[in-house]
Amino acid sequence: MDRLPRMLRSIQHAVSDRSSSKTQKSVQTRKPESRQGDKHSRLLASGSADNTVKVWDPTTNQCVSTLNHAHWVQSVAWSHDTAWLASGSADGIVKIWDPTTGHCVSTLKGHESAVSSVAWSHNATRLASSSDDHTIKIWAPATDECVGTLEGHVDCVRSVAWSHNGTRLASGSDDNTVKIWDPVAGQCGLTLKGHYHCVWSVAWSHNATWLASGSLDNTVKIWDPASGQCVSTLKGHSDWVLSVAWSNDARWLVSGSADSTVKIWDPTSGQCVSTLNGHSDWVRLVAWSSEAAWIASGSKDKTVKIWDLTTGQCISTLIGHAASVGSVAW
Repeated sequence: MDRLPRMLRSIQHAVSDRSSSKTQKSVQTRKPESRQGDKHSRLLASGSADNTVKVWDPTTNQCVSTLNHAHWVQSVAWSHDTAWLASGSADGIVKIWDPTTGHCVSTLKGHESAVSSVAWSHNATRLASSSDDHTIKIWAPATDECVGTLEGHVDCVRSVAWSHNGTRLASGSDDNTVKIWDPVAGQCGLTLKGHYHCVWSVAWSHNATWLASGSLDNTVKIWDPASGQCVSTLKGHSDWVLSVAWSNDARWLVSGSADSTVKIWDPTSGQCVSTLNGHSDWVRLVAWSSEAAWIASGSKDKTVKIWDLTTGQCISTLIGHAASVGSVAW
């Protein structure tokens, strides 16, 4: 049975608890509202095979800035305070942008192959990047220095993610494994085995209690990062799972797939509570807004869609990229 109504009520309550009485009356709004000082709600970034990063205002559906790479942009990530935007490209370069001016403030070189994923530590003092060169690099953005290179995967590293407290780093690889690292010591603490195909996405729950992974074996796995045990395998996609992301309260998990759908899961029961249809090609990446009321999805169909979870509907389709959208970030 579709559990979407229960999930929608939960999200509505969560949004209401954080809002004023005036805002409570407009929970069913059809578009995200601009909030002064909260760019996570207001601005959305996307990276594309057209070699650009676009920054969007989802309240108007307008692209407010286009930032250029020399090659396919495979990943974008906002710093937690939204002061900086990082992007990783197929040319092996990581760029850091000032989103206010649109200027590139740093160009980080060191990878020997494509950069597949970038991720900021919560305090923005470190930036991690994963690459087809089988490594993860940790950068100090203040000095543009590479302060560590993590080696251990035996194939392309497709995804990297920091735990909220910055003490652990997770990575997913084409070697079918997930690794959990101590980024200070530069050591792999655990290798999680269970997927039988490439792992293209990893994501920590906000409290670091759980780690999710999405794989080309068409499944999502939820792991206990303390023991390294798989606690649940979520099945429902009919093609590769390319992206996973947690809601901030860790009550819901979203996945994007090469079957062109976005699925929302109850990680406690392991059940899919809703399937969002609308893309006409692979869903390459999914991201929650900070309030958990909206999901953004980037697709091979060249579009970004924004989904309103109080209604379960697509409320915006952002058109402007000239090629596949491989990454989105609030």
